[in-house]
Amino acid sequence: METKNKFKLFLPAIAEESNNNIAVVSADIRSEVTYLALYITENKKVNLKNESTYVTKDFASFSEMVNRFVSDFSLSNISKIAVAVPGPVIGGKSVPLRLPWKLDAEEIKRDTNVEKVYLINDLEASAYGLGNDDESHFLTIHQSEDFTPGNIAVLAPGAGLGESALFWDGNCLRPFATEGGHCEFSPRTTEEVEFYHFLQKIYGIVTWESVLSTSGLFNIYRFLRDVKQQKQPDWLTKEIDAGNFTQAVINGALENKDRICNMTIDTFLVYLAREANSLVLKLKATGGLFLTGEIPVMLQRYLKNDLFYKNFIVSDKMEVLLQDIPIYLVKDEKTIINGAALYAAFS
Repeated sequence: METKNKFKLFLPAIAEESNNNIAVVSADIRSEVTYLALYITENKKVNLKNESTYVTKDFASFSEMVNRFVSDFSLSNISKIAVAVPGPVIGGKSVPLRLPWKLDAEEIKRDTNVEKVYLINDLEASAYGLGNDDESHFLTIHQSEDFTPGNIAVLAPGAGLGESALFWDGNCLRPFATEGGHCEFSPRTTEEVEFYHFLQKIYGIVTWESVLSTSGLFNIYRFLRDVKQQKQPDWLTKEIDAGNFTQAVINGALENKDRICNMTIDTFLVYLAREANSLVLKLKATGGLFLTGEIPVMLQRYLKNDLFYKNFIVSDKMEVLLQDIPIYLVKDEKTIINGAALYAAFS
């Protein structure tokens, strides 16, 4: 696999001298914590200089948080602010469901006295962030024997289900956001129909995010426990009560501690393969599938076995296409904040 040159992103302002040696503050906003960082542009790259983490709910607005970051590090001459948000961005505004406040680029400009503010969907930012990574940040899940350059699919199960893509224009890759995680889940087998009805009683409309996320992982688990009558071990009850379910159930499977842990992870991997299959086919992503987000990183040992790949290539007519799709796990936890900075600096 090639290094950074593999991701020749469409960054039309990267050669402009006015974008060299400028300060960019980038943010990756999440429901519990927000990551903020200062980057300086140099030689067509963004270089990290300072970074900090803040509790999201402790601030009345994003602007207040940025101003705190600037004050904490005694920063000055900020040229641009990049804001990666967990939701759709329309017309420079966003109202993410998991955040305590709305975001408006014009308000942030006014409240921070920074002239250029860019809001970007977090998974679109993650797609840009691939251009900031090198080979060491990727784990190969499947290497294609007949690779064809083309569109790239990005799938990220975490607190929610993020999906984005990079369009191959024949010369450059152009990242764009989707809200595909909110498309409706469709069962295939009799047991999946049971699972669907279980979720329908809870949510009404059942989306893929209800299956492929931290809450989705718990939904799979409690379906196996409550409907399929799998026993919940005492040690896991304590972990659930302590709010440590995701890490505990994954560790339980890795250590082969209890049947229900293994069943939960195996089921999650099958669903992950199913949605990855659908995303790749819709995008005709011959350039590859990139899995990112906290859950795939925790499951990297499982992704290397046959269960994920065998379910990924299942199709009525498209197995020939799917078997030639390269698949990678993104291990870099800073793709979102790095990508947002890159987008603001040069796009």
